[in-house]
Amino acid sequence: MTQLNYITEDKKRGLEVELKDLKGPKRQEILDSLKYAKSLGDLSENAEYHQARDNQAHLEDRILKIEHLLQTSCIATKELGDKVRICSTVVVKRIEKGDIFTGEEKTFMIVGNEEADTLSGKISVLSPFGQAIFGKKKGDNFSFQTPNGIINYKIISLS
Repeated sequence: MTQLNYITEDKKRGLEVELKDLKGPKRQEILDSLKYAKSLGDLSENAEYHQARDNQAHLEDRILKIEHLLQTSCIATKELGDKVRICSTVVVKRIEKGDIFTGEEKTFMIVGNEEADTLSGKISVLSPFGQAIFGKKKGDNFSFQTPNGIINYKIISLS
């Protein structure tokens, strides 16, 4: 498995929209607040000016990060096949020794690191779970190490 950044087409579009907003209205908003803060006088003790400069630095950092992501990321597309890949949706069930199932079935989508959001069921391919399940097939068991010990799962379905 490679260490490339992967993003979905939806994520790419979202980043492009965010970048346009940051380079346009947000950048202008910060420039306006800098101009106002400068008009207040002595910059060395001007809290509004220093806050506006901090905001500008954060904005420019985010712009650089998004531009880098857009230039260096591969667009992940859903591939037909019988193995877990980027953009695969998997249904898994936790198992204990002897193939005894515990808990409910859980559904996850395997995504690139930038899109990972465990609360919405998007698991990074670089996470321990993602690395353990990558390349597996429906019906396969897999396990990975957690701080609380090894956890075992079985792939119930894959799409």
